[in-house]
Amino acid sequence: MTDPVALPNTLAERKRQLVRDELTTAALTLFISQGYEETTVDQIVAAAGVSRRTFFRYFRSKDDVVVEFLGDLGARLREELADRPAHEPPALALRRTLALFAGAYGPAPRQALELGTLVITTPALLARYLERQSQWRADLTVELARRMGAGTDDLRPGLLTAVAFAAFETAVNAWVARRGERTLAELVEEAFDLLDAPPAPARRPDEAA
Repeated sequence: MTDPVALPNTLAERKRQLVRDELTTAALTLFISQGYEETTVDQIVAAAGVSRRTFFRYFRSKDDVVVEFLGDLGARLREELADRPAHEPPALALRRTLALFAGAYGPAPRQALELGTLVITTPALLARYLERQSQWRADLTVELARRMGAGTDDLRPGLLTAVAFAAFETAVNAWVARRGERTLAELVEEAFDLLDAPPAPARRPDEAA
């Protein structure tokens, strides 16, 4: 039998999530279509059909919309790493986990590219993104250490996570710079493949390019 006290709370939570999702969708759509700096909170609430008071009940500022969106993806990253098979090597588990992030952009690649470009080229958003990414690395390092049975003085979990994120960021920057000529998922796979490949021999200065 359904708990009559718990039911309203569940419905209220669903309603809050729905409003939050509508605000996020409206804000991201406006950011992409007309630019972050040009978009105002008034425009966001008008597009979502809510009041300014409602907006500030969910977000402190318009850049928090993007940060919270990225935060949701970050939570999924840690969950994905925790769910990877226990026998999977740590580096491979991280690779597959970060592939989730790239794959999340699959259903709407053009919109995702515009959002990625917006974050990287907008100083305020880039700063918040890097701040959030630092938290992702810390969270994944803790989870990886748990999987490996590593102690707090073991450098391996942090090193593996740092290298994995370096590969991922290289792929993201290339994806944005090349305007999506290749998918983010393809570039992420290539970046990790390069980590596994032996380094190319260095050329002498007198060798032709």
